[in-house]
Amino acid sequence: MYQIGLIFGVLALRPQMGIYGLGWGVLIGASLHLLVQIPLLLRLKGTYTPILGLENANVREVGRLMLPRLLGVAAVQLNFWVNTRLASRMVEGSVTGIVLAFALMLMPQAAIAQSIAIAAMPTFSAQVALGKFEEMRLSLASSLRGVLLLAIPASVGLILLRQPLVTLLYQRGEFDAFSTQLVAWALLWYAAGLIGHSLVEITARAFYALHDTKTPVLVGIAAMGLNMLFSVGFALLFAEIGWMPLGGLALANSLATALEAIALLVMMRRRLGGLHSKKIALSAVQGMIASLVMALGLWVWMGTTTGQPTWIVVAGGLLLGGSLYAFVMLLLRVEEAQLLARAITRRVGKKA
Repeated sequence: MYQIGLIFGVLALRPQMGIYGLGWGVLIGASLHLLVQIPLLLRLKGTYTPILGLENANVREVGRLMLPRLLGVAAVQLNFWVNTRLASRMVEGSVTGIVLAFALMLMPQAAIAQSIAIAAMPTFSAQVALGKFEEMRLSLASSLRGVLLLAIPASVGLILLRQPLVTLLYQRGEFDAFSTQLVAWALLWYAAGLIGHSLVEITARAFYALHDTKTPVLVGIAAMGLNMLFSVGFALLFAEIGWMPLGGLALANSLATALEAIALLVMMRRRLGGLHSKKIALSAVQGMIASLVMALGLWVWMGTTTGQPTWIVVAGGLLLGGSLYAFVMLLLRVEEAQLLARAITRRVGKKA
């Protein structure tokens, strides 16, 4: 519903209201996001009274946990502001370049890490509430393995298919070949940080389940501080060696997020007294081996489809890359791949 509001602002309101139409689209989308939930709430046939409920200990606990999170969000916005300021002093189109490239990186991150984190959060919370920390270690390790096995090939695929992907999605009208080059260059360095972003998403949820919002926020603020320093340094370095400096901003984000993920994992390992690290490392190695085979296949594919329509390059690359990765996963006898294959086989067998 939120996205529908945004689209309505762009298509219906912008022609008459200009940029203000986009702002109203955000407001309409947020309102729809709220209103669509009210019928389901009323269907529960409860009695609701709009009160703060501060006398309730659980409400106060939510407030206590929420304050550090709000501070963390403010730090992230400050980091975006710094990157925008830096990019606005680079070649024209750099601000749009980093915005679109970051959004493209977030698409697989949302599909992979956010979906797994949202699904795993209630399990983590229930296990903590029951004091079953060994079960939580197993659940967290399993979630991290799953994220790695999906994020590693997604990162490699984005890096290799970045140019045709950006061309297919954006290159039309005033968005010319140079605009594509800007976005693809930033996406190269943002995609390298997809694994770090995905690990942070899962590990932060584990801290929240432990009723600890302070640790991930403090680590995140430290990472954002490093990000700002890296942004200035890498932008200057890229300009010095003749590379487009907006890539330095993307690399800074990826490196800072990777360090944030490592710090959170180390702290969580200490908090839980272990994290089944060997199994997680094995999944990472298996994912890298399969991704290497996938990368070789994509490299050959892109070489043989030179001059072909962009949609063929992208669609064929996604199909070929996914198939190669899945095949190698099965050859390596990866537990998650075997479970998925058996589930698909059972489903197909039942339908037959």
